[in-house]
Amino acid sequence: MFREPDVKPIFAATTAMLALIAASPALAQDVAETGDPAPDADGRTIIVTGALTDFGATKSDTPIVETARSISIETEQDFEEKGAQSLDDALTYSAGVTAEPFGFSTRGDFAQVRGLDAPEYRDNLQYLFGFYNTTRQDIYTLEQVEVLKGPASVLYGAGSPGGIINVVTKRPHGVTEGEVRLDYGSFDRKQIATDINVAIPGAEDKAQFRFVGLLRDADTQIDEVNDDKFVLAPALTLRPAPGTEVTILANYSKQESDTAHQFLPVTGTLFPSASGQEIDPYEYMGAPEFNAYDTESFALTLILEQQLSEAFSFEAVGRYVDSQADYRQAWVAFQGNGVPRIDANGNGGWTFYLADNRSEQLAVDARLRGEFSTGPIDHELLVGVQRQDVFTDSDTAYLFAAGALNVFNPTYAGAPTVEQVRQFQGNGPRNYVDSTGYYISDQMSWGSLVANAGVRFDDVTNRVENGATQEDDATSLSFGLLWRGPAGISPYVSYAESFEPVVGIDTITNQQLLPQEGRQYEAGIKWQPTGINALVTLSAFDIEVSNLPNPNSLVGGNSQQEGVSKVRGIEFEGNALIGGLRIDANVSYLDAEDPNGLPLTSISDWQASLFALYNFQGALEGLSLGGGIRYVGGNESNGLSAINGNLLTYRVDGRTVGDLSIGYDFDRFELRLTARNITNEEYYAVCLVRGDCFPGEKRSINGSLTVNF
Repeated sequence: MFREPDVKPIFAATTAMLALIAASPALAQDVAETGDPAPDADGRTIIVTGALTDFGATKSDTPIVETARSISIETEQDFEEKGAQSLDDALTYSAGVTAEPFGFSTRGDFAQVRGLDAPEYRDNLQYLFGFYNTTRQDIYTLEQVEVLKGPASVLYGAGSPGGIINVVTKRPHGVTEGEVRLDYGSFDRKQIATDINVAIPGAEDKAQFRFVGLLRDADTQIDEVNDDKFVLAPALTLRPAPGTEVTILANYSKQESDTAHQFLPVTGTLFPSASGQEIDPYEYMGAPEFNAYDTESFALTLILEQQLSEAFSFEAVGRYVDSQADYRQAWVAFQGNGVPRIDANGNGGWTFYLADNRSEQLAVDARLRGEFSTGPIDHELLVGVQRQDVFTDSDTAYLFAAGALNVFNPTYAGAPTVEQVRQFQGNGPRNYVDSTGYYISDQMSWGSLVANAGVRFDDVTNRVENGATQEDDATSLSFGLLWRGPAGISPYVSYAESFEPVVGIDTITNQQLLPQEGRQYEAGIKWQPTGINALVTLSAFDIEVSNLPNPNSLVGGNSQQEGVSKVRGIEFEGNALIGGLRIDANVSYLDAEDPNGLPLTSISDWQASLFALYNFQGALEGLSLGGGIRYVGGNESNGLSAINGNLLTYRVDGRTVGDLSIGYDFDRFELRLTARNITNEEYYAVCLVRGDCFPGEKRSINGSLTVNF
């Protein structure tokens, strides 16, 4: 049904863009409105899209061009111009990131970095825990999204070796201003939002307040699935004394929705059915009176910055989060890898799942920062301690094949009620995770050389109520070296490690499972030509993840934890403004293997994107016109057949998707019309060998009116 697209136009366009950047003067995104950038103390000009801060992904304000790591940033401006409506949407133009790996979703964001799951952080602290127990973050509350690629355990402790996603909350600033924004779009999506910043009169530098809120009433591309949301996010910044700054961030979010993941059978989607009928990829396979995905969360964050002396300062960020989710879903029952889920007429067993999920987090990251010199070497020293206590609880019920549903002509009669399913609900054990990490990192500059080294020790305890307790500890290292060369060329190399506890017992050795360990070697070049405000990054990396449970068992393996995954790849990312033309271009290639040498599930080898937007001048000043094209290559899922034990491989084709953006600013008003997947390309993001397929995002058009005051 879906064909592999021709990628030649994409790569031709990308090549042309590179030549254009190399030949043309450019202005960086963040100085488009402020004119020529001012050089720093060394006379160098450092311009990037977005800016890193002490509470950003690197816990430093070191410019990206001087950081021996790959970092991608999408700003609030990017969200608006590219028509992003979710965190996954915002990352679709980021190199090395697989956004929407499981297609269109309302449950959450599932972006993967360098082929591996990426944990979500908010202002330096982890934000998501467990499964489906936290309200999805709304991008209207964010200043920007940062992707730190590769292992980050030295700064963040336990986590994925692929990288982390850190979102930066809108904070108060020194200007009184505000906006009201009205949105209306496809699937009757209605939203009103406001962002108001107040610098207290007479004390503008000492007290600032910001309020962000939104209310959304929306249907989605899936019949019966809504996406309603209410958010309140006040913030207060106080400077009671010189060198002291305190910021309080609150966020209350409530979402009433359903899940867009319908777990469509591969028969009738990826593979033809016996009758030749096809499943409508956007058909609802749930039970309207049963299904729900309702979440509620409250988060309170405290950020403290205290200057201790000219050389040293103290920083801390602490957070308390209380979240809960009511998750109920019906789908056509799974029968095992390779076993058809429907008969020749399209009938399948109707399965019902119910879960009451809850999580609580209390976390703090405190560090001492020192900026000083020892002879010719300048240091930025960071010494910190991080403490986190997380509680999760999930009470579930599961009814297998408790009814029947026809996937070609679904009717929803005969579904059990919520109360009937709750009779089978179990009281799941509560889980407590306590972790403490101590870290030290030093960035050293000597002339044109920038080096960094870091080490961290973590102690993690996983405790199941009335059950086992598992303790893990790990030491993580990181190193990097960058040379600020001539013509704005900065080659770099880096090494980083990660770890992630695995709770359980090895059934072969009868020993506690060891933490998964990751390491990455990376080499690259960053280019910011002198006098040209553009940033281009080319990087190559090699990641190895060890101590992986291996369900298919390695040949001759004695232990379940002898599995090793390898991920190798190349990434290109370029950002620039050429006169009034802004261009973002990305190309990435991944060679990712699981412990059995098979490609990682849902991960494409090639991805490429190009986004361009032109701001007109003269008689058409205020008008902007742009668009983008995104290519994601095919991917596959592998597993052993439940019928004969043979290897199964399900592969979906790649896709090419186009986006459009038109805006007009006049006086205090801003109008914008965006369209994602403008050609309404139908595709499956992935089909899993367990037997289900996940459709991608349909065409969505959104119009917005913003009134500034």
